Amino acid sequence: MLAYPSAIDLSSRTLHDLSALLAGHRRRIGSRWRRLTCGSQTLLALAHLRCGDTYARLAAGVRVGIATVYRYIREAADLLAALAPTPEQAMVTVRKKA
Repeated sequence: MLAYPSAIDLSSRTLHDLSALLAGHRRRIGSRWRRLTCGSQTLLALAHLRCGDTYARLAAGVRVGIATVYRYIREAADLLAALAPTPEQAMVTVRKKA
């Protein structure tokens, strides 16, 4: 296994905000232990969402199973999706800007 450094062209604020969102989610659901920290889970999710890294590649990089990577990315994506405006809200915004 070869490891290599990589960069994601996102701000550190993005990393911090999603990490805080995940930490709050973990507290709400009462999660006592996870293999990765909130920051590592955030980096994992952003690497997949922004760069398109595969589950297998990410799993090898952080030394967890592919199913764990899938669950972590899915959890982060669901939290981000909950922040998105509804179609009706988006249309109101579009109408105001047009």
